[in-house]
Amino acid sequence: MTKDNKPQAKLNKKNVSFTVSEQILNTKMKMLFRIFVYIILTPCVLYGIYFLAHEYRNYFCKLQIQEIYLEEERPTFRIHTKFSNGDIGYLKHVFLVLDRLGFQQEETTSNWDLLWAHDYPFHKLRANLTNLQQHQRVNHFPGCGHITNKVDLSTTKGKYIPISFKIPDDREDLLSYIQKYPEKSYVQKSNDHRGIKIKKIDELNLTSEESFVQEFIDRPFLVDGYKFDIGIYTVITSIDPLRIYGYKGDVLFRFCPVKYYPFDSENIDKYVVGDDYLPIWNVPSLKNYYQNLGFSMKDSFDAYVRSKGKDPQKMWDNAFEAIKEIALKKEMKIREATKRFGDGRNFFELMRFDFTLDENLNVYVMEANMSPNLSSAHFPPNQLLYEQVLFNLFALIGVARRTRSDTLKIKEKGEIEMEVADKNLVVLPEICKNCEDCFRVECQICRSCFTDDWRIVLSQSFLEHHNKMDYKRIFPPLITKNMVLKDYTLRNQLLIRWYQGKCEIDPTWCN
Repeated sequence: MTKDNKPQAKLNKKNVSFTVSEQILNTKMKMLFRIFVYIILTPCVLYGIYFLAHEYRNYFCKLQIQEIYLEEERPTFRIHTKFSNGDIGYLKHVFLVLDRLGFQQEETTSNWDLLWAHDYPFHKLRANLTNLQQHQRVNHFPGCGHITNKVDLSTTKGKYIPISFKIPDDREDLLSYIQKYPEKSYVQKSNDHRGIKIKKIDELNLTSEESFVQEFIDRPFLVDGYKFDIGIYTVITSIDPLRIYGYKGDVLFRFCPVKYYPFDSENIDKYVVGDDYLPIWNVPSLKNYYQNLGFSMKDSFDAYVRSKGKDPQKMWDNAFEAIKEIALKKEMKIREATKRFGDGRNFFELMRFDFTLDENLNVYVMEANMSPNLSSAHFPPNQLLYEQVLFNLFALIGVARRTRSDTLKIKEKGEIEMEVADKNLVVLPEICKNCEDCFRVECQICRSCFTDDWRIVLSQSFLEHHNKMDYKRIFPPLITKNMVLKDYTLRNQLLIRWYQGKCEIDPTWCN
């Protein structure tokens, strides 16, 4: 039994030893596996916990921000419309841009930051507009009708305005001109801009009040045979001293729906741009630039003109010069009208000047539109143009604020100096160092002679320069070495002199 049992005992010992080793190995493997899983999963678990905590915090922060946003006041705007039915659909893009800038509409009180009126608000809202607070802005200047009134504008003598005669006042002058130039064609227009048509001399109504007869530009520049007009959006930000800007980001092109030749004066669709005009994307030679290559209307037209061996830049320079010339001719009348409403700093004016071109790219002013059309309902692709015009406008006039505030009113001295400090306004050191008194005219733009009024004028000019974005300064004009200032008002001369000083420091101020 013993002999027989020894081998068996050894066998059992080996088996036991093997089993124990296997168990130890399995235990080690399990432990290593657990360590491996722990190493892999622990960061994931920790990240998961962190992620949940982060999302939890963000959620409640958003709730708090929303609560704060709902509780705090936002800058406000008020709408004044001429339509009795309250239709304001044509202001869709005004609402949209202001909403994006954080504004809310105010309908009940006079404590608004911006008043947007489609027509002149000065009759119905006069009592609300005579004692405005410094931060309140109104989108019309009292007296700007001297520019936008079609009879007044067209009968103004100017280099870029077609020869026109006010009826019935200029009846005899018209007859003499017709006798001298019998081959010319004429159109008769009125302020309502209806019924424009080339007429024979015996068809003209020479007794019609508030109308004018204008020489017709009979050899226009054509694109693919179509006559067109060009609309340049223009902003007056100040009238005394004068500051004017033109939107250079793009312009509005509107084409007649019927080709000009063979000419037929009975078919006004050949030479009068109506509401159903031909848009630029339907003009074959411009479609590729505008639609396929993605250029603006202006850049598409410029590319086409250059492809014909012509330079469009002189045309644009002349268009801006025409706007400046007209504004300078009308500034005294606008200033007088504005005086009844304070110093005029609460007002600005957005208008659109419409031009036509002759075959040599000479520009002629056709009209200036108060409250120009900003609705893309008829031509949806125009939406971008209108919204960029407005967005750039609100930046220019300081409505699109860079600092957060419940209203547009600046309350703290620190914020004022952060935006514009005296060191941003001082110029002409060689002159100002010799200003022992303030009787010298130029010394009035030196810090030692700053009045509160001029500090505001220069501060607004400084901010507009930095906020103009895609607007081009038309007046004060391009700064040159041999500028003649004597034909401008004293306040205009002073402002131009200040721009000259800024131009010497920084060339970006020169134009």
